Amino acid sequence: MSGTSEGPAPAEDLGRPAVTERGAEADPPHSSQPSSAQAAFAAAPLAMAVVDRKGFVRSANEALAALFGGDPGALAGQAAAELVDLASDTRTWHAYRDVLRGRQARLRCTRRLKHPDGHSVWVQITVAPLPDADGGGAVLLSVRDISVRRELQARLRHLQMHDPVTRLPNRTLFFERLSGALDPGPYEEGGAGRIGLCYLDLDGFKAVNDTLGHRVGDRLLAAVAERLTRCADEAGYARAATPLVARLGGDEFALLVEDSTGTEQLADLAESVLRAVQEPFDLSGQRLSVSASIGVVERRTSETTATGLMQAADTTLYWAKADGKARWTLFDPERNAHRMTRQALSSTLRPAVDRGEFALEYQPLVGMEDGELHGVEALVRWHHPQFGTLTPNRFIGLAEEDGSIVQLGRWVLRTACRQARRWQLEHPGVSPVFVSVNVAVRQVWDSDLVADVADILAETGLAPRLLQLELTESAVMGSAGRPLQALQALSDMGVRIAIDDFGTGYSNLAYLSRLPVSVLKLDGSFVRGFRYDDGTHPNPADEVIVEALVQLAHRLGLTVTAECVETSGQATRLRRIGCDTGQGWLYSRPVTPDRISELLTSGGA
Repeated sequence: MSGTSEGPAPAEDLGRPAVTERGAEADPPHSSQPSSAQAAFAAAPLAMAVVDRKGFVRSANEALAALFGGDPGALAGQAAAELVDLASDTRTWHAYRDVLRGRQARLRCTRRLKHPDGHSVWVQITVAPLPDADGGGAVLLSVRDISVRRELQARLRHLQMHDPVTRLPNRTLFFERLSGALDPGPYEEGGAGRIGLCYLDLDGFKAVNDTLGHRVGDRLLAAVAERLTRCADEAGYARAATPLVARLGGDEFALLVEDSTGTEQLADLAESVLRAVQEPFDLSGQRLSVSASIGVVERRTSETTATGLMQAADTTLYWAKADGKARWTLFDPERNAHRMTRQALSSTLRPAVDRGEFALEYQPLVGMEDGELHGVEALVRWHHPQFGTLTPNRFIGLAEEDGSIVQLGRWVLRTACRQARRWQLEHPGVSPVFVSVNVAVRQVWDSDLVADVADILAETGLAPRLLQLELTESAVMGSAGRPLQALQALSDMGVRIAIDDFGTGYSNLAYLSRLPVSVLKLDGSFVRGFRYDDGTHPNPADEVIVEALVQLAHRLGLTVTAECVETSGQATRLRRIGCDTGQGWLYSRPVTPDRISELLTSGGA
C-alpha cells in the first residue's frame, strides 16, 4: 500500500534505507521463542509495527500486513515513513523525525492510503515511543482503519453543505468556495486572477407558493436548479471551469465563476440563464411560467472580498428588480456611488439640523406691473461637510422618505419667519415683504402644522399675512380630511396658501374653487414656451393655456405667479397676459438675507 500524495524528499535519509535488500539495516532479530507480549502484539486486531530509531520497521503484526495485502515478514526492514506516507508534507515529516529522536512525545495524523487491490483506505496513524525496557529505544507505529468513519463524516458533510430541495450546494458551501477562490494565490503577472458572480432570484415566486402551495413551489425550485446546472455545464464545456451553482435560500440562487475571463463571459452566462428560466415549466401537469432577475458582478480577486462581492451582487440584483425585472444588470460603480451618497445623506439628515449645517437663501418675487419686490421664497441649502453645498433636490426626497422633513421643515419655517420679521424691523419705511415657505404633505400628516405655524408666528412676531405656504398641486388637489382641515385653519388664520408647480399634477379645476388657496404658481415648463430671446419660436399653445389659467385664477379671486422667468421677452408676454408676480433669474437668483436687505433699501429687485 502506498500514499496517494507525493511529498518533498526528506532533507535527511532518516527512515529511508540506503540499500534495497530487505532487512539489510534492520536490528538483529529477537529470540526465536516468542514472549507472551510478542504473541499479543502479533495477534492484536490493531495494525501495529515496531520501528527503530532510524525509522525502519523492526517487526509488524498480522493486522498491519493484512492492511497492506502482504505478510508481516515482508514489511520488516522497510522505511515506515514510506509505508504510511509520512513524508507527503513537511510539517508531518519533521514531527515524525522529532518522535524518532525523542524530542516529541507523540505524532497523530490522518492519511489516505491506496490498497494493492486498488481501493483507498483512510487511516489514523499514531507514532509514540515504547518504554526503553520493552522497546530498546524503538517507537510503536499504529494504524487504525477509519474509512467507515470518514465515509459517514463525508455523508454528514454533504447533507450539511447541500440543499435538500434542489440538491445544490447550499449557502455554507457556497461561501466556503467563494472564500477559497478569493484567497491570495500564485496568479500570473502579480495578481491577475478574476472572479464573477451571477446572483438571481425568481420574479413573483411568492405568488406561486401562496396560490399553489409550497409543494409546487419546491418542485419549481428543483426544476429551476436543473436548468441552472445545465447552463453552468454548457458554460463549462466552452471554457476551462464549470461555474458553481448554489441555492442561497428561498428563491435565491448564485452561479460562481472562478478564474473568469471578463464581463463578457458573465453576460453570456446571465443571458443563457434568463432564456432557460423563461421557458415554461411542466410540473406534473401544472404548467408555470416565471422569470428571473440577475445581478452580475465581475472583478479582480485582489480587489474584492467575499462580503464586498456579495454586497455588490445584492445591490445589482435590486437594480435589476427596480428596472423592470426579467433582466440581468451589470454592476455600475457610478450608480453604486450615487446610492452610497444617498445612504450617507439619509443617515446624517437628522443630526445635520442640530449641527447647524442648513441655511436659507431667498429668491425675490417681483410685481409684474411695478417691478417692485413683493416677497421672497425661502430655499434651503445643506452645507454638507463631505459633499459641499447641496440644493433641495438632493435631499428633500430623502427627508420625506425617512420623516426628517418634519424636523427640517419646522426649522425652515421658524428661520424664514424670523428673517422676514427682521427685514420688517430694519426697513420700517418700506412695505414689508412676505416670505413663502415650501411645505411637504408629510408635514401636514405627521405633525400639527397649524399649531407649529401659530407658535412660530407668535414667537417671531410676524403677521400671518406676511407668511405664504407653498404645497405642490399633487399634494393639494383631492385633499380631504386632515390636510384640508389644516389648510382651512391656516387660511382662516390669515396665512396665504399657494399651489406650487400648478399645471403638472391633477389639474382638478372644479375642485380648485373649494380649496382655501390664495395663489397659483405656474410651472416653469409653461413659461419656457414664451422664449423669444434665444432665437426659438414661442409655443402658441403654452401662451393660450397660460392666458386661460390666469383668467380662471382671477375669476376665482386668486393671484398668479410665473416661475422660471429668464428673459425680458417672457416678462413682457406674461405681463400682457395678466400675471401678477414673477420669479426667476431675470430678477435674481436665490441670494443671502443681506442681499435682500440691499434690494429693500434700493427699492427694487
